[in-house]
Amino acid sequence: MPIFTTQEQEQIAHTIAEAEKATSGEIRIAVEKHCKGDAYERATAYFHELGMDKTAQHNGVLIYLATEDHKFAIIGDSGINKLVPTDFWETTKTAMKAHFMSGNLCDGIIAGVALAGEKLSTFFPNQNDDVNELPNEIFFIDHKS
Repeated sequence: MPIFTTQEQEQIAHTIAEAEKATSGEIRIAVEKHCKGDAYERATAYFHELGMDKTAQHNGVLIYLATEDHKFAIIGDSGINKLVPTDFWETTKTAMKAHFMSGNLCDGIIAGVALAGEKLSTFFPNQNDDVNELPNEIFFIDHKS
């Protein structure tokens, strides 16, 4: 059974696109079934692999989720991390976890995207010449949706 239905995948990509309309920041989702080791370390590796650290203003955000192991992490690049409150990513994770605990991964991801998008738009508003630097679709690490 797929992790997300086609409709859920489209809903997540749409939420990312809507969030990015208000910011020059970039948001990505990376999903796999299993995470060997620490989720934050794994997310950091994918952050670099996906080129999240190469955005013009260093304002990329990656939400990483390992579905079978019930682990997730959020990585913000140096530009956004300098500006958000020190507990921002933890409070975002708490909001997401409430959805995850009720079995709704899609709503949890959407909540995280919305919160990250709000902060990105505050500190990195959309510029007239802004381009979408990274894809909005979920990156499935296991290559299976």
